[in-house]
Amino acid sequence: MDDGGASLQAQMRAIGRAAHVAAATLRLADAASRTRAIVAMAEAVRADAAEILAANARDVADAEASGMAPAMIDRLLLDAARVEAMAKGLETVAAIPDPLGGELDRWDRPNGLDIARVRTPIGVIAIIYESRPNVTADAAALCIRSGNAAILRGGSECLASNLAIHAAVAKGLAAAGLPQTAVQIVRTADRAAVGLILGGLEGAVDLIIPRGGKSLVARVKAEARAPVLGHLEGINHVFLHASADLEKAIAITVNAKLRRVSVCGAAETLLVDSADAQRLLPPVAEALGEAGCELRGDARARSLVPGMAEATQEDWGREYLAPIMSVAVVDGVDGAAAHIAAHGSAHTDAIVAEDAIAAERFAVLVDSAIVLINASTQFADGGEFGFGAEIGIATDRLHARGPVGAEQLTTYKYVVRGTGQTRP
Repeated sequence: MDDGGASLQAQMRAIGRAAHVAAATLRLADAASRTRAIVAMAEAVRADAAEILAANARDVADAEASGMAPAMIDRLLLDAARVEAMAKGLETVAAIPDPLGGELDRWDRPNGLDIARVRTPIGVIAIIYESRPNVTADAAALCIRSGNAAILRGGSECLASNLAIHAAVAKGLAAAGLPQTAVQIVRTADRAAVGLILGGLEGAVDLIIPRGGKSLVARVKAEARAPVLGHLEGINHVFLHASADLEKAIAITVNAKLRRVSVCGAAETLLVDSADAQRLLPPVAEALGEAGCELRGDARARSLVPGMAEATQEDWGREYLAPIMSVAVVDGVDGAAAHIAAHGSAHTDAIVAEDAIAAERFAVLVDSAIVLINASTQFADGGEFGFGAEIGIATDRLHARGPVGAEQLTTYKYVVRGTGQTRP
């Protein structure tokens, strides 16, 4: 290893050791101290808005010069409204009930033992993410709310933005008397730092959360030597059941696809019930087209909307992150569920239906982290769930699914109280 590699390895080991020590401090810090830290972070973000926006402008200029796709630039871009939304998100996290110390369950045994399951922090959480600088603030707040130390490694395309936001986070921690090492950020774009994090930093890392594209998540899952909370791409579906109200179908589908095409909750495939596709599909397709969305359909969809482009097999499992939507006509709820099982990513899927029995059957059959009935997939967001913010949408089945907020960043221990019992 050259001197640069040895130096990076030493830096990352130091980050891991400092995070481990800070995690022990946070585990014992009271809820009020952690709340003060998050509120102070919000105040610092507002006070440092000019510096954050200037740093972001440099990142965006570099991204545009490199030819980054518009959808990815939208993820990267900050403006005054988004900075204010970041600050408000921090305040919302500060206001949510503190998850630590709460009893999840408690019971007595016949031998007199009193057993309680109590919520505790995980320890040190490493978050590896791409493009979205707001994740720096969200992850910091959620980890502090849940009593965890954080090691943040953002994408090289938003390094300047992340460093500016992290500076505000550090001010908030200092203002509350908590160690600034409770939230550390990797200050280099060197990709070798990711490999060192995946190695666990000599046992310092308790959980790794990747938030990014398929290649990032695949690498993390393949190489990580610590537990991983996975966040796959959002290959999300809207299914229009034969009983769907047409106005709702149009409004929900257009919003699900086009409100923001670059978010993981954007719908990528429209499924339409063959039992009433002739009523539903042409007006919904017209509304999408008028809003600037390109449609790519199967044979049955194209027979109802002749101008629609032909979908390839790759279209069914593709996260476009662009104003493009694949369209398939399926046979009822079972057909929709089968299509989703074959091509979806277990992220977010929605049904539009007035038939309550059909809607509930869809909710049972579709095994995604989030299933919506008569609502847009764009509600796949921790803020919309009342979590204040999220680190991501977990698509694995353990230990959390859906939006990952403060409560999902905890584990538990058992506290057993006795009166002198011994086991025979």
